[in-house]
Amino acid sequence: MATSFEHGHGARDIQDRFDTRRLADAITRTTLHATLSDGDRAFIERMDMFFIATQGANGGLDCSYKGGEPGFVRVVDDHTIAFPNYDGNGQYMTGGNILETGKVGLLFIDFQNQWRVRVNGTATIDFEDPLKSEWPEAQFVVRVTAEEVFPNCPRYIHKMELVERSVFVPKASCETPDPDWKDYFEDALPEAQKARRAARKSQA
Repeated sequence: MATSFEHGHGARDIQDRFDTRRLADAITRTTLHATLSDGDRAFIERMDMFFIATQGANGGLDCSYKGGEPGFVRVVDDHTIAFPNYDGNGQYMTGGNILETGKVGLLFIDFQNQWRVRVNGTATIDFEDPLKSEWPEAQFVVRVTAEEVFPNCPRYIHKMELVERSVFVPKASCETPDPDWKDYFEDALPEAQKARRAARKSQA
C-alpha cells in the first residue's frame, strides 16, 4: 500500500535553504511505509510509554504522554494500533480531540536502546471495544489506523535506564492507588470515585 505522504511547502523551503531536498526524498522513499511491519509490531508492543499529538476542531493542539505496562499498546493488524485510556485528570484533551478530528501523531521512544518510531494516522474511540476487558480499569479503547510509519534518526536520544514503573498503572492483581493531588479536588471528583474513596477510608 503506497503512502500519500508529501513534504509541505514549509519543509521544502527549509530543505532548499540547507540543500537537503534530495536527502529528504531519499529517506522518505527508503523508510516511510503505510503498513505496520513485523519489526514495527515487535518494537511498539514492547514499549511501556509513548507520546501522542492531537488537534481539535478549533485548531487547538495537545501533546500527551501515555504510560502503561509493556504490551499495553497492541498492534491489532498491519494497519491498526490499539491502546487503553486510563483514569486521568478528567479533562480528556486527547480523547476530545480524537472525537473532533481523529488526526493523531504517535511517537514511540526506546531510551535504553536509543531508537524511535513515529506513526501518523486517524484515531477513533470505542467505549465498548471488545479489547477493553483485556486492560484492567480501561475507560475506553483508542484505535489508530496507521497511514505513515517511519523511524527517526536516533542520534539525539539520551540513553536512560528504567528505575521504576509507575505504581498507578492499573493491574489485575491489585487495587490501583489514587494520586495525592485528588485530595485537593475531592468535592469535584466523579461521584463514583468519591464513593469508592469514602469506602476505602471507612475500611482503614
